[in-house]
Amino acid sequence: MESKRKFRLGQVVSDKMDKTVVVAVETPKRHPLYKKTMKRAVKYKAHDEKNQCRVGDKVIIVETRPLSREKRWRVAEIVAKAEMVEISPEEITREDLAKITPGKKAREKEAPEVKAEEATEEAATEEKPAKKAKEKEKVTETKAKEKAKDKVAEAKADQKPKEKGKAAKAKPPAKTETEAEDQPA
Repeated sequence: MESKRKFRLGQVVSDKMDKTVVVAVETPKRHPLYKKTMKRAVKYKAHDEKNQCRVGDKVIIVETRPLSREKRWRVAEIVAKAEMVEISPEEITREDLAKITPGKKAREKEAPEVKAEEATEEAATEEKPAKKAKEKEKVTETKAKEKAKDKVAEAKADQKPKEKGKAAKAKPPAKTETEAEDQPA
């Protein structure tokens, strides 16, 4: 009797859970309009009973009954193990550590002579940003002053036509009683 269960070939992405691995399965899919073949990656959580799978392993997963909320697959077999490069502690240098963990952790382990050199370098680099910051402040101050001058000039220009317009729109002087009597209503 042939098995009707689905199976997928994928790569282990995560093995941090107990008896569970996350497997990424890439399938080619053709775009309906542009006809370009694209890779579509789907992640499945699969049951790994003996915790044998490691990140990077190629595995075949098989559909199974629901084992948990998201687990509906189990690892059938490990097709190819990922290559793990093993380095002895003697072979690791400080430069390698700095590449792996950049930051204060690698610096704390260094010799005091190196720290002194870095301190002088840091002091020199701190002066440069301070100068740059002062220059930026000056530039922003001059820009602000220019904008203020422009606004003042615009305000003055706006006020002058208004004053002329006010004179033109001014009400005519009140008519005297004699003028009012002369004109018919």
